[in-house]
Amino acid sequence: MLDPNSTNSQTEPDQWQFHLRQANDNNIFCHCRQCDAEWVDSFEDAPCRTCGSKDVEHIACWQFPDD
Repeated sequence: MLDPNSTNSQTEPDQWQFHLRQANDNNIFCHCRQCDAEWVDSFEDAPCRTCGSKDVEHIACWQFPDD
């Protein structure tokens, strides 16, 4: 987590975004609200693979703790 008291370099936010993109790679849980299909993807804006709907819930899997 970024320290709000530190002076961030111009590249630090870019590094955080890069690492978040890496964490999301094949780690986005997707649920279609139209046909209830579920799958894992790498993109937060992926349409449903089954019906093509864009009404899809996207949750980053790395946000869930490991058991």
